[in-house]
Amino acid sequence: MRESQTEQGTEIGKMGSPPYMELSEEQQGEEASDKLQESIITASKRQKLTSSISSNEEEKESIPTELDVILHRLEDEIGYKTSFDVVVREMTFGERRTAMVCMNGLVKDSIQTEVLKRLTFLSPDEVSSHALHSFLEYYVPAVQVTTADDWNKVIMQVLSGASALYIDGESSAIMIDAKAFPARGPEEPSLEKVVRGSRDGFVETLMMNVSLVRRRLRDPQLRYEIMQVGERTKTDVCIAYVNDIVDKELLKSIKDKIRMVKLDGLPLADKQLEEATVKRGWNPFPLVRYSERPDTVAAHLLEGAVAVFVDTSPSVMTLPTTYTDLMQHAEENRQTPFIGTYLRWVRFIGIAASLFMLPLWLLFVLHPELKPAALSFLGPSETGKLPLVVQFLLAEIGVDLLRMASVHTPTSLATAMSLVAAILIGDIAVKTGVFVNEVILYMAIAAIGMFATPSYELGLANRIVRLVLIIAVAAFSVPGFIVATTAIMLMLICERSFNRPYFWPIIPFDMKALWGIIIRQPVLHNRTRPNLLKAQQRDKMPQTE
Repeated sequence: MRESQTEQGTEIGKMGSPPYMELSEEQQGEEASDKLQESIITASKRQKLTSSISSNEEEKESIPTELDVILHRLEDEIGYKTSFDVVVREMTFGERRTAMVCMNGLVKDSIQTEVLKRLTFLSPDEVSSHALHSFLEYYVPAVQVTTADDWNKVIMQVLSGASALYIDGESSAIMIDAKAFPARGPEEPSLEKVVRGSRDGFVETLMMNVSLVRRRLRDPQLRYEIMQVGERTKTDVCIAYVNDIVDKELLKSIKDKIRMVKLDGLPLADKQLEEATVKRGWNPFPLVRYSERPDTVAAHLLEGAVAVFVDTSPSVMTLPTTYTDLMQHAEENRQTPFIGTYLRWVRFIGIAASLFMLPLWLLFVLHPELKPAALSFLGPSETGKLPLVVQFLLAEIGVDLLRMASVHTPTSLATAMSLVAAILIGDIAVKTGVFVNEVILYMAIAAIGMFATPSYELGLANRIVRLVLIIAVAAFSVPGFIVATTAIMLMLICERSFNRPYFWPIIPFDMKALWGIIIRQPVLHNRTRPNLLKAQQRDKMPQTE
């Protein structure tokens, strides 16, 4: 019975084909080649027509049923036989030609080998006319296996690390998700180190990052929604949130802005996505918070924030954020409330000193009559060979150069570079009279305050603010300081992060939230989520009877 069905299927497959027996071998080859070329051109025209119909919505493109057409299209579209990492394994199982397509280095060889090994046991009578169903249900020993009938989606999944199994005569492909991205192990983040706490941090692999958060937040309401951004890179972007806590309007706003991004790609990952969604132009202040710690991201998700993971980036964006939120660090919550409060105050004082100490000192030096009696000791006995404002600007540029040099200097030479900078440059500059001692002292304090800022982006923005204040004081004295400070405050007050006030809880004023920022509350006393996030559930603690 099976043999008769097989013979009948063979005869049906030959229907409509040209009578090759009546032509010479050369004519048969030319006609087959012309037919194949015509199929390729028709498929290409169909693809161009589809892309021209709608730029916003991708039309479905069917998969060719002839394997030779598929192979030729793979050569044209993804570089098969040109790019060495495009692997196509052609084999025949049960008298059915197949081709497995994958990207070398992005798949697990052991799973691919096991799939092919199982398929070699097929005999012709075991492959019915429903070959795709048989392959999928019985003969492909992989966990994540689906079928796809859209050519463009299949190609995109292959470029993302999946494997596609094409079967001659079938208009669908079997997708085998056996990805194995190159990745490093989780390490402690260099920008968010803590004395006590976990030492694992995010890496460049999306699946690893979402797993690190899932390990800490085993909430069935935790959701991971994935989308692709970039016409060429098709970068995976994952939006994470707790479904019964997050504000739905905030979530919808973030999704809509990400979907509206129209770029060739995101090779620089989350930073480019931030600029494309927030659209903050030349504003130096960061409107999102970056974190490389899974515990910090999990804590923000429980507060009602939204986390955005971008593949190939070892940092995660949490939205929305505020200016005060960027000044907090995980170390404060790893210590007792008293010590955590003390550390927070020290950090706030350091940040304030990095902003205002240099401009105020320059103001008192230029106008000694403004100095209080208690600060009469301020001011250099000699101003040096260069004007003080020029000394400050040169010192600022010098600190930036040292910071950039330390990034590009090997670790073994970093100590030697620091000694050269501190002893040779600083000491000799003072002795030769180019700089005065107090300029070096206050610049060092300002630099320490900048490095103590938990957010690297906020530290750089504060440096720009300090430069603006120094120039304003040198140019316009007291009015310049007042006007510049007021303008910067107004800019912070008017700024918004995903329709949330950036300067909250100072403006708009929220006494309870401000007290929670000034004083690190004990865990059992912090029972409500911030008003800023408009969470569906305000209470953190379960109600006890």
